[in-house]
Amino acid sequence: MEETMSRKLMLIVSTLLISIFAFSAAFAMGGGNARKGKFLYRKNCRSCHGTSASDLSPSSKTQAQWTATFADTGKIQCSGDWTISEQDLNDIFTYLHDYASDSPSPAKCS
Repeated sequence: MEETMSRKLMLIVSTLLISIFAFSAAFAMGGGNARKGKFLYRKNCRSCHGTSASDLSPSSKTQAQWTATFADTGKIQCSGDWTISEQDLNDIFTYLHDYASDSPSPAKCS
């Protein structure tokens, strides 16, 4: 009986830790300025990521997909020596996330 309780406690603690990690990862980005993010996206991102049949726009992904895309900003690759500040990247994320295909107000155009 004691071993069963120990396993249940371990399962609860593990689930709680995983939940906390997932929750904090999901909200690591956010709280940026969507208006500034729209400007930055159009100025810097659309020239490369909006030039083919697989154009990226806010409505090309769901909010969860944008969150997953920006979960590890080290994996976001841009050509050349182009760099961006964490705040600007957060603003771009906020714009893309807030106007995703499943948001209350999805983007109607790129």
